[in-house]
Amino acid sequence: MVNRELISNNMDIQPQLINGCIERDRKAEYELYKLTYSYLMSICIRYTRNEDKAKEVLNMGFLKIITNLDKYKPEVPFKAWIRKVMINTLINEYKKEKIHYNNVQYVEDYHETDKYASINEAITKIDADEIYSFIAKLPPASRQVFNLYFVDGFKHKEIAELLDITEGTSKWHLNAAREKLKELLKKNDLREINMIYHE
Repeated sequence: MVNRELISNNMDIQPQLINGCIERDRKAEYELYKLTYSYLMSICIRYTRNEDKAKEVLNMGFLKIITNLDKYKPEVPFKAWIRKVMINTLINEYKKEKIHYNNVQYVEDYHETDKYASINEAITKIDADEIYSFIAKLPPASRQVFNLYFVDGFKHKEIAELLDITEGTSKWHLNAAREKLKELLKKNDLREINMIYHE
């Protein structure tokens, strides 16, 4: 049983709701689903190319959350715990897809350079929706690495273990993602300049 007054930051998840889910109370499960849906969907949409796939994986991840609630430890923020479960679900689904094997390029000796540093400055000039739309255009393997590294804070060693690739391959995909984003940002800047001159 969870005996904590308020479980998470920015989510109004009460201990009795979690306890109800552990006891398989359908109303409690539905309430938890409603309370966590937006947060979990925002994670899923970053890792998948389309909303249908995001919803499919969200439901798989939510089922894992529900079935493993008895393992949840209240000293861990609930939001962080469900995020970890969802990311692991997304990675497992990604590994199952054949597309993974067609899009992963194995690079043993990759060395980072400074040539993509300007991407960080450009990203600060556009809004979150545009960034997510650009991330969705990345090739699947590069998108996974980009999300894990920049958005979720994993290190290359952790990414390599999660995706069954080498650290060099992880670094290569990160920089391939940066290069593609840089290209998309340049196109976006040109589009905005053209809009200004044609007003």
